[in-house]
Amino acid sequence: MAPNGQKITCIIVDDNPIARESLMMLAQQIDDLEVLNDCENAFEAYNYLQNNEVDLILLDIEMPEMTGIELTRNLNGKKNLIIFTTSNKDYAIEAFDLNVADYLVKPFSSQRFLQAIDKARDILCSKTEEVELANDEFIFVRDGNIVRRLRIDDILYAEAMGDYVKFHTSDKLFAIHTRLKSVEERLPKNKFIRIHRSYIVSLQHISTLQEGGMVINGCFLPIADSYRKNLYRMMNII
Repeated sequence: MAPNGQKITCIIVDDNPIARESLMMLAQQIDDLEVLNDCENAFEAYNYLQNNEVDLILLDIEMPEMTGIELTRNLNGKKNLIIFTTSNKDYAIEAFDLNVADYLVKPFSSQRFLQAIDKARDILCSKTEEVELANDEFIFVRDGNIVRRLRIDDILYAEAMGDYVKFHTSDKLFAIHTRLKSVEERLPKNKFIRIHRSYIVSLQHISTLQEGGMVINGCFLPIADSYRKNLYRMMNII
């Protein structure tokens, strides 16, 4: 279920009426997913979102006049999660640079759609509002009306996603309403290092380094060239 048992509200944006109908049918099978509107182009969606709040946008990319990627950039500052639904694989890298929740390539199965919604649900359910560094051992995050303590050593890495930063641990995910730069300033610099514009990692949890990135807890994370030299210095690589 969505946070506090509420439904996940969403809109569908696609210039193909058959695609919109298919997405509507899939969405109707999920009890906690509520479609508030379906839009046939990005301008219609943009205008709707100026006056209405939704949790999630199921968004096509290749549309006339304004693409889904252009709409995403124009919505900068809003807190909508986005799942791209497109027949073209070529936009995947650009899409994930925009920190979208998922990228579905048409035609996709109902199982793959459910996986994407599950991912969005996990992000929504784990959204917290503030992060405060207490000392070198703990940070405190505000989760609704509850303040939770999170051990610094349990954090595997932090990942930027729009207006949120996701803290990954071995068994949980915390999404904080803040910017990665703010997190970078608060985390202990002897334990964490920036490796990409979207990632800060815990040095003690790095499993392996390989061409183009590293592996932490089985997840591959990219290393940007501009951060590589400082990373190798911190790791004291011979």
